[in-house]
Amino acid sequence: MSNLLLMIMCLGIAVSSPSTAEPVPLQSRVVVKGLSAKTEIMLDKWGVPHIYASTPHDAFFAQGWNAARDRLWQMDLWRRSGLGELAAVLGDSYADQDRAIRLFVYRGNIDKEWAAYGQDVKRDTEGFVAGINAYVAASKSDPSLMPQEFKLAGYQPAFWKADDIIRIRSHGLSIAALQQLARAQLMCKGGLAAAEFIPRISPPWNPVVPEGLDVCSIPPKVLDEYKLAQKPVVFSERALQGSTRDVPESREFADYSLDSLNGGSLGSNNWVIGPSRTTTGRPILANDPHREYGAPSLRYIAHLVAPGLNVIGAGEPALPGILVGHNEHIAFGLTVFWITQEDLYVYDTNPDNANEYRYQNQWEPMRVVHETVAVRNAPDRAVGLKFTRHGPVVMEDPGHHRAYAVRATWLDTGGTPYFGSMKYLRAQTVEEFASALKHWGGPGENQISADTLGKIGWFPAGFTPIRPNSDGVLPVPGDGRYEWNGYLDRDLLPSEIDPARGYIATANQMKFTKGLPLSGSTRGLFLV
Repeated sequence: MSNLLLMIMCLGIAVSSPSTAEPVPLQSRVVVKGLSAKTEIMLDKWGVPHIYASTPHDAFFAQGWNAARDRLWQMDLWRRSGLGELAAVLGDSYADQDRAIRLFVYRGNIDKEWAAYGQDVKRDTEGFVAGINAYVAASKSDPSLMPQEFKLAGYQPAFWKADDIIRIRSHGLSIAALQQLARAQLMCKGGLAAAEFIPRISPPWNPVVPEGLDVCSIPPKVLDEYKLAQKPVVFSERALQGSTRDVPESREFADYSLDSLNGGSLGSNNWVIGPSRTTTGRPILANDPHREYGAPSLRYIAHLVAPGLNVIGAGEPALPGILVGHNEHIAFGLTVFWITQEDLYVYDTNPDNANEYRYQNQWEPMRVVHETVAVRNAPDRAVGLKFTRHGPVVMEDPGHHRAYAVRATWLDTGGTPYFGSMKYLRAQTVEEFASALKHWGGPGENQISADTLGKIGWFPAGFTPIRPNSDGVLPVPGDGRYEWNGYLDRDLLPSEIDPARGYIATANQMKFTKGLPLSGSTRGLFLV
């Protein structure tokens, strides 16, 4: 790659009366390393970048570069919080959060992880990250480009690796383990009827207490590490004391809306209308993926144009591609579809060796990973991270010879949250969109689509564990009796194409259709 021009054209609005306002092109040319040919970014009057490139790599490069130009502080913090590198720049108050986060990064084979998303996704992501790094380098060379937040906090943005994006897992929406814990606590206090206070299982289902599980024995704080790993970054003078000099007096920087990078769903909705119900004879799709308000926003809108690629819509600033939007052939949107993608496992540990847990009538050793958490203005902290065959150990109770771990689909190969969207950017029909969702690991989503041929469709997607001996609604013993038997084929989840009623609508609810197996391992998998 050579040094080539990145042309930015800003179509601003002249200062005049509304009746005479005209676009005024404001051009600048930036020479950057990493492009294969001249690339244009045209900013419309809303600030949305329209990117025109000679190759997909260059289009994603420009997307990453421009996202960093607009959101570098937000993106850098997303990366640091996702990899457990906050304390290195913010101080010792964040070291515990770093340790918790590191329990939940992807630790599998990185080549297999890339392969799970299909052809060209790694190349496109490498282009996106190269664009981010080009802007990081420019901001370090020219202080006028450095966002003010870095100056206040007294550190500089980091350079990225493409692998960072698929190693970070804590930004997916999943609450199954928390619901399992809450349901167990309520059942301990009030029996089966008390479980109704947890959001109801749909279709209705009475939880079955796994053999060997004492719902009253699980400590209330068992998931504190899990919650800390998914906690937004919270700023305060007290937390930042000693790590920065120029924090304004008595100001609290709470949350920074980095729920915008971790946050909760507040009742998303979408709908698609078939051509029989529109005056134009063409389908209409609308999507409102509710998330908590944030400043900066969770969403980042862009338009990418390159050979074989012409897609516009909203994604997230730290992720390549588009999550909700349309290309020349299809439109697509999503709302949360609550698949229970986690299990809280309960283990008996060896009284003579707390690093061993009982599995199939034997003592099995935990895998212990030793890492160092860098800490600003303080000695580095050595941490030990423990894992069972099911997942990270989130709590140990040596007094009762117990340990607890979380198994999550989003820690498996192909489970990077929202990254499955990279496969449907180029889909041309509703059927191709549905096929691309085989690469969608999570979170569980009600995916809808419409195409220019007039078809509409609904396809829930997400890794769905097959649990032969449990129903997924309570914690389970980790002794080998409650294993997953792979994932349900996406084709076995409910779906619709061109329903007779002429429309489809979802709002985080369970939409079951005839033909879905509703017994055994799939019966209790879907929660509302």
